[in-house]
Amino acid sequence: MIKRALDIIVSATALLLLSPVLLVVAIVVRYDLGSPILFRQIRPGLRAAPFRMIKFRTMREATDSDGNALSDADRLTRIGRLLRATSLDELPELWNVLIGEMSLVGPRPLLMEYLPRYSPEQRRRHEVRPGITGWAQVNGRNALDWPQRLAMDVWYVDNRSLRLDLKILWMTVSKVIARDGISAEGQATMSKFQNGGDR
Repeated sequence: MIKRALDIIVSATALLLLSPVLLVVAIVVRYDLGSPILFRQIRPGLRAAPFRMIKFRTMREATDSDGNALSDADRLTRIGRLLRATSLDELPELWNVLIGEMSLVGPRPLLMEYLPRYSPEQRRRHEVRPGITGWAQVNGRNALDWPQRLAMDVWYVDNRSLRLDLKILWMTVSKVIARDGISAEGQATMSKFQNGGDR
């Protein structure tokens, strides 16, 4: 399949060429947040099968007096914000692409806890491999509300093509440079998905 071949070639080449960048980011994260350098989390992949997604850490481990984790805004460091704004935190996901757990382009892998909350139509986003970038990311990214974002994921499933993937990759570069749609309005990161697709 052409899409899978493109994923393998691009991810392998990018991992090789960007290895100095990966090393520098790893050192910066180690200095800023300590160990571990990578954030690993189980996410739903193709047909909602779980896989372990890897990213660079951007948040510190911090809890309140009762042991509850602080909000994302309180845990996100200055370096973490920069890594997210430039999408450098996503670079380790190229490994997920190389081994076939993700694709360069597809709906972003969300949380396992969201699976029971999707409508049957929204659940169709899992008919393809999740991507590092996708149609929703180049049309608003985290600034979209949940119904819009999930509708765009399903639109991609129904309209996917090599031409569309190349368009999304090109648009992604522009979005990253412009740092557009990094977070939802008034929030450090994307808000939680609730039943019914509320923000």
